[in-house]
Amino acid sequence: MRPLIGITGRKDTSARLVNSQMVSVGETYIRAVHRAGGTPIILPPMLAEVDWAPLVARLDGILLSGGEDIHPRHYGQTPETWLGGVDETRDDSELGMLRAALGVRKPILAICRGHQVLNVALGGTLYQDLAAQVPGALDHAFLMSRSLEQSIHDVTLETGSMVERLLRGHTFAVNSAHHQSIQAVGAGLRVVAQASDGVIEAVELADHPFCIGVQWHPEAMVRHDSTMMPLFEGLVEAARGVAKECF
Repeated sequence: MRPLIGITGRKDTSARLVNSQMVSVGETYIRAVHRAGGTPIILPPMLAEVDWAPLVARLDGILLSGGEDIHPRHYGQTPETWLGGVDETRDDSELGMLRAALGVRKPILAICRGHQVLNVALGGTLYQDLAAQVPGALDHAFLMSRSLEQSIHDVTLETGSMVERLLRGHTFAVNSAHHQSIQAVGAGLRVVAQASDGVIEAVELADHPFCIGVQWHPEAMVRHDSTMMPLFEGLVEAARGVAKECF
C-alpha cells in the first residue's frame, strides 16, 4: 500500500500566460517521496479552516516544503528591514493545517521553511536574518550560482535521536539555502542537530511517532547520493502505518 503524502505547495507565476497564477512544488520533493514508496499530493497554499481537518483525515503523512519567510506576526515580532518576501495566505494555510495534523499525530517531515513553520506552530520564534542577528554565523544563504546538490557545511546530530538512527551517522555535510533559523524552540521540540555556529539544523517533537524538521534540503541531495533517503523512507513508513490503521 502506497500512503498518500501531502506536500505543501507555493504560488507560482511562471506560466506562459501573463498574470496566470499556478501552484507548484519542486520536483525534487515529489521524486523523493515517490522513490521512498509514497504517493505525493500537492497541497495548495490557500486552504481555509474548513479544509484543515477533512484534508488531514485523508492524508497519511505531510511534507512541509521550503519557500518564503514566515510573517513575524506569527511569532510575536514586527518585520525588520532584512525580512524577505512573505505570503501571509500560505502562512495561515500551513500553520492551521499543521496544527490539525499535530492534533491527530499524523507523520510529518518539515524541510527548510517547513522546519521553521513547525517551530512557529508550536510557539517558537525565528531569527529574521542570521547574518544580521547572529554574530559569527556561517553563510547559510541561498546563492543562484550554487547548486543545492552542493554541500556547504557540516551538521552534528544528537546521539540517540530519531534523525541519527535514520541516517546512521553522527556528522553529515549538508547543503544550505536559508537566511532565517530557529531562535526560541517551540513547545515539545527537541534540538537534535546543529551547525558549528550553533544554528539549529534539526528538531524532533517529543512523544510523537514521526515529526522531524530539518533546516537543510535533503530532497535536493538524494539525486546523486542516497544518504538522506532514510528521512523520506521514515516518513513513508510511518505514514504506511497510518494508512493500515485507516483501512
